[in-house]
Amino acid sequence: MNFMDYFWAFVVGGAFCGLAQIILDKTKITAARILVFYVVAGVVLSAVGLFQPLKELAGAGATIPLIGFGHALAEGVKSAVDEKGLLGALTGGLTATSAGIAAAMVFGTLSAVFFNSKQK
Repeated sequence: MNFMDYFWAFVVGGAFCGLAQIILDKTKITAARILVFYVVAGVVLSAVGLFQPLKELAGAGATIPLIGFGHALAEGVKSAVDEKGLLGALTGGLTATSAGIAAAMVFGTLSAVFFNSKQK
């Protein structure tokens, strides 16, 4: 790893976050819709072959945000369809992302147990 790897991860990941923040501030689009848009964008970028060059440039700046989750879903479906046929379209995405989904559920549950949320 060299300085430029960190630089591009910061720039690309920051651009995704900055774009989402601008959309939140300037429009009435909700955060949930932006999240869905980013996941779908990851699937589309993967489908047209643009995610891999972005991943090579930005590393974690491309794979950690929700766009990377969409890419993981698309790649999981693609490989499962190759192995299992049409049934893989239903199971591949969940199989490929199960570790991340399980971690989110565990940490979300732990946060709910140990911290009290408050209404705004």
